[in-house]
Amino acid sequence: MSTINLTADKFKEDIFDYTKSEDWNYKDDVPAIIDFYADWCGPCKMVAPILEELSEEYQGKLKIYKVDTEVEQELSAIFGIRSIPSILFIPTGGKQPKMQAGALPKKALDKAIKDELLNG
Repeated sequence: MSTINLTADKFKEDIFDYTKSEDWNYKDDVPAIIDFYADWCGPCKMVAPILEELSEEYQGKLKIYKVDTEVEQELSAIFGIRSIPSILFIPTGGKQPKMQAGALPKKALDKAIKDELLNG
């Protein structure tokens, strides 16, 4: 499995339908990461292969999505994306997602996955 490209429609279908509710309610039982990026962004290009590696390493335990901020402007606006890359960590169990701006190294992403999404 590799990262999954995410459109606004797929987001509403698979993650959370913000047109029907304002209260966050993640639809899946597998935690997720959403990478908000743009093709022209240098730091985004550095993070992309790291996320691909992590999607392989955590296959079946974690889903990693990518949102092209140039194409999916509605999603970018909903999450108030002002800098890229921005990474949204989505835990399960009704917990609120957390946004992290900036290009994180693999070690930091791995730690966040284990601490925030997989609970150790």
